[in-house]
Amino acid sequence: MSEAEALRAELAERAARLFSGRVEFQLSAPALKFLPEPTVPEIAFCGRSNVGKSSLLNALTGRRAIARTSVTPGRTQELNFFEVGEPTLFRLVDMPGYGFAKAPPAVVEKWRRLVRDFLRGRVVLKRTLLLVDARHGVKPVDAEMMKMLDEAAVGYRVVLTKADKLKASELDAVIDRTRAEARKHIAAHPEVLVTSSEVKLGIEALRAAVLEDAAV
Repeated sequence: MSEAEALRAELAERAARLFSGRVEFQLSAPALKFLPEPTVPEIAFCGRSNVGKSSLLNALTGRRAIARTSVTPGRTQELNFFEVGEPTLFRLVDMPGYGFAKAPPAVVEKWRRLVRDFLRGRVVLKRTLLLVDARHGVKPVDAEMMKMLDEAAVGYRVVLTKADKLKASELDAVIDRTRAEARKHIAAHPEVLVTSSEVKLGIEALRAAVLEDAAV
């Protein structure tokens, strides 16, 4: 085993131990004034409505319902914070889903302001994980979110979800296209993470990436 492989294995083992410990919901913030004090690093999760964000958070933390899942797109309209570690080492932030076509314009604008201001002003935000449905690849609304992250100068990783729904050859093609799109964006991490909440694909690597980004 090379030194790099040994370090990755050690990080993955530490991440597994950490997520098997304390992970608790802290609060929901419908506006910036309700945000918790910026005392620990934060890793945010964002994605198109119904991309499987809540399911991935549940798989990541090894819980059944740490984050609520719903078949109704656009249900999460607040920033939800979860504390990890005892004492708290970092937080996970579940951001409101975007791209909900049936939402009133006022709701969409409220979402845009909340997310944009959070991204630009949160000093403890270390990384954002942008979730993209592997069955569809990067859609125009995802590219818009990538542009918003670029403009906010927030580093982010692209995470493909629901990868088990594709054949291997189809998945490889989606990964290639996603990498190509990420290379167009200055704030995007070059690595694309591939996951499935249902079959636990890529969860170990995702945990390790979260721990690495939080730098704890």
